[in-house]
Amino acid sequence: MRLVEINDINSDELQIYHQMRDNIFDEQNSFVADSPKVVNILLESDLVVKSILATQEYYEKHVDLLKNRDNIVCYKATKEQMQNLVGHKIHHNCMLHGIRPKECSLDQLGNNIVMLDNITSSENVGSIARSMAGLGVSSYLLPKQSPHPYGRRALRVSMGYVSRLKYSIYTDIIRTIKELQDNGYKVYAAELSEDSIPLKNVKPDHKWVLVMGSEGHGISKEVLDVCDEVVNIEMQEDVKSFNVSVAASILMYEFVNSAG
Repeated sequence: MRLVEINDINSDELQIYHQMRDNIFDEQNSFVADSPKVVNILLESDLVVKSILATQEYYEKHVDLLKNRDNIVCYKATKEQMQNLVGHKIHHNCMLHGIRPKECSLDQLGNNIVMLDNITSSENVGSIARSMAGLGVSSYLLPKQSPHPYGRRALRVSMGYVSRLKYSIYTDIIRTIKELQDNGYKVYAAELSEDSIPLKNVKPDHKWVLVMGSEGHGISKEVLDVCDEVVNIEMQEDVKSFNVSVAASILMYEFVNSAG
């Protein structure tokens, strides 16, 4: 580990930490991660890491994690310097600059996939990724217009565990669902409808895709019509819905533990 002490926090090589906002990426597909817990998970992965910006305290505490990472530039700064660079108060002492892994093609994804339909919240994208990693669901399929799983906020909410998932970005949900079905997946939509099946009665196939709809409008009828089954979580009559990340976690748990 080679430490580079920072004298000018506004130097060009550190601007990446200021410029990489929530869903901004550059021509190198850079991303920035915040906080020691997230950074340490990423360091344990095989992601390409370009640099770390952290305090002396962080480097002293995690020297064993970094001792074999000679290819990473380790910038040392004070917490005050880091706050001046990002332009706001921070509650951590570490940031990381990495390169997004290449997305997978559909035929490279695993047997269990969570597919998002027009999810607009970075927090939900990250929270679902964290639950996926915890429950052993390996593959994430997201629309192009949704927040990216390596966006700064989604990455932070995922605690870095998105690095343990395969991911793919799609542009046409109907075409993608049909391609998945052609590849042997059974596609389940999570939606409360007249013909939806209670979760307790669903027996998922070995290869399944779980489609989660947008926070405000759910899943459109056009999409529901091409899915193999529609499933709902049994709830109290006077409660309309769970948050999408909570619903996804409940559904994934049941699917993982009851799949054929």
